[in-house]
Amino acid sequence: MTAHQHNHSHDHGTHGHAHGLGNERRVMLAMWLTGGFMVVEALGGIFSGSLALIADAGHMLTDTGALMLAWMATRFARRPADVAHSYGYARAEILAAFANGIVMIGVVLWIFFEAVGRIMEPAPVLGGPMLVIAAAGLAVNIVAFTLLHGGENNLNMRGAALHVLGDMLGSVAAIVAAIVILFTGYTIADPILSVLVALLILRSAIAITKESAHILMEGTPAGTDGRTIADDLMENVEGLADVHHVHAWSLGSNRAVATLHAQLKPEANAGTALDAIKTRLAEKFGIGHATVQIEPEECPDHNDGGRRD
Repeated sequence: MTAHQHNHSHDHGTHGHAHGLGNERRVMLAMWLTGGFMVVEALGGIFSGSLALIADAGHMLTDTGALMLAWMATRFARRPADVAHSYGYARAEILAAFANGIVMIGVVLWIFFEAVGRIMEPAPVLGGPMLVIAAAGLAVNIVAFTLLHGGENNLNMRGAALHVLGDMLGSVAAIVAAIVILFTGYTIADPILSVLVALLILRSAIAITKESAHILMEGTPAGTDGRTIADDLMENVEGLADVHHVHAWSLGSNRAVATLHAQLKPEANAGTALDAIKTRLAEKFGIGHATVQIEPEECPDHNDGGRRD
């Protein structure tokens, strides 16, 4: 008779709660700074007639959304799982990221459409107000970047800081356009540089949308496909005769989970093998939650003739 043993390794955020509070405050301050000035910059762009300012405001909108996601991530990481959400709330971050990415792509399309019209028929732009607002925007971005860069060095904070760094480039582009307009009168510099800013938005928008859609579709995290995991366990864990039915997916942007079946050699100890499998999954693949089914004999539903599916 085939014996089965199940084991679950949980990582529902019981550790690291206290040290996340500093990051949460930093992200919240950066979010309010960026979001507040985004409104000022959008109104300034409308007043001065500058598409570059409006484009940069659109970029700040994407950054505000990214910072909000980072803020949500730090808060939800401290929220324990409950009966209705046994895996916790990590997916809320991914849903928001997907929606944010779609909105960003829409903003880019609008900027491109407006830029083409202004290149064909240049519109008057007030270079003075545009320069003042763009310079103020750059100052706000520098403060926000300093806040985020001074936080703890984790993927969430680095991603948020990267967004703000991109917005700093957008502010620089708007400043350059304003200077060109003031000294040469070539207002076409405004829509041209607004397109460059829009390209910055598009790149991050596509990346966020693709990554979040991959997670929502239960896609395999990078480097953790079933064949790779099975081969690695067979090479590094003693007592394994076969590893199959390996499935890995993500609950959030950095929370990988997996399930697998492991057939043992007759002399192997189930408890020792189980501990070794969980340790290897955590250390090599960053999988903190694993469900492992130990099989001393051939798996009854493993009839595909292969080892790694």
